[in-house]
Amino acid sequence: MKLIALDMDGTLLSPEKHISQENINAIKKKQSQGDIVMICSGRAPEDIKQILNKYGLDCPLAGSNGTVLEIDSKILESVSMNREDVEEIAQKLDNEQIPYFIYTNQGIFAPDDWSDRVADILEHTEDLTEDAINDIKNVTEKPYRSSLIQFFSNLNHLFLKDHIAFNKFFILTYNKTIKEKLTSLLSRIPNITITTSGPTNIEIMHKDGHKGSGLKKAAEYYNIPLADTVAIGDSYNDIPMLEIAGLSIAMANADNKVKNICNKITLSNSENGVSHALNKLVE
Repeated sequence: MKLIALDMDGTLLSPEKHISQENINAIKKKQSQGDIVMICSGRAPEDIKQILNKYGLDCPLAGSNGTVLEIDSKILESVSMNREDVEEIAQKLDNEQIPYFIYTNQGIFAPDDWSDRVADILEHTEDLTEDAINDIKNVTEKPYRSSLIQFFSNLNHLFLKDHIAFNKFFILTYNKTIKEKLTSLLSRIPNITITTSGPTNIEIMHKDGHKGSGLKKAAEYYNIPLADTVAIGDSYNDIPMLEIAGLSIAMANADNKVKNICNKITLSNSENGVSHALNKLVE
């Protein structure tokens, strides 16, 4: 038996954000052979489950960059940030008028002036590439398309919610200069880790919360040695799980740093790279 961890965006999902029939068939084939196929994504658990349900897939998941492990509809692990760090991160982002989401165990939250912050980005940034503009527009439209997004005017109101846990910040950075500035500013905060899943974002979790820990906890649950685990991904936030997996596979569309640490490289996410990996590269 093997435990196979799949990233979603840039990996399982096509560039158009669909799961191909080839990838679905490959996953179900592995499951029928007794292997466990899990999703290990930066997306919130609720978002992951909506996508899986749409395509008739049933998989354990490690959402919010591996900070929330859910198996058989039960939360087995949740790594959250402490209140002081959450407040400091939010304050720094608010001071800079940076748009962000907060992923919690009670949904995804965004400042109520989100659209104003994004509009300011588009108005005052001259060096945006076409890809960056499309990324920003896609993220901007998401709150109005998704029932998962809630808005808040005062962060303190979120702390009043019973048993709320803060798992991840997703921060829209929109250009390299701002991204480097924010990374430097936020890296001074203790007990957090900073990563990215694309050129226009930063993601922040507790230092013990990442895809590597999600994969490790799942392996312990299923009593599967790490040597019998497989990880497939494309971006920097996938590196922790790729580093600990017994077999690491990079997508052809992956960043070169990701490719350099992996055992094998599969086809791109526009060429059913997950299907190719599961059928050809995972023995």
